[in-house]
Amino acid sequence: MAEHRGEGQRSGMMTGMSGGMFGGMGGGQMQQKQPMLTSALKAITAATAGGSMLVLSGLTLAGTVIALTVATPLLVIFSPVLVPAAIAVALLAAGFVTSGGLGVASLSVFSWMYKYLTGKHPPGADQLELAKARLASKARDIKESAQHRMDQVQSS
Repeated sequence: MAEHRGEGQRSGMMTGMSGGMFGGMGGGQMQQKQPMLTSALKAITAATAGGSMLVLSGLTLAGTVIALTVATPLLVIFSPVLVPAAIAVALLAAGFVTSGGLGVASLSVFSWMYKYLTGKHPPGADQLELAKARLASKARDIKESAQHRMDQVQSS
């Protein structure tokens, strides 16, 4: 039995090298035909998909041109009303977006301040402490300099 399995394994390796399941030279010709068939199917599929996309693109363009042709007279007739209305809508939208953005910013600032004041050490607290220390140091320097000048003026 063991000899038979060894034989089968060797013959399986031989057929794998010489052309797969078909063995011999005939399998090589079959494998050459399969890539050609696959590439032909890929080309046909691509051409079909591309052609249908081109048709849809043309229909969309035609629909856009027709809609613009129909809508142009209406836009010209109603433009004294539509232009100010569009400006008003744009300003209203900008106001709401700005209001929302500033509201979110203020909430985040209040949240940061709450965390800072309760000692939870929010991001950037170290930089704030450093800036506070530098500002206090400069204030002391300016005070000492002013005091020194006042003393000079009083002594002379």
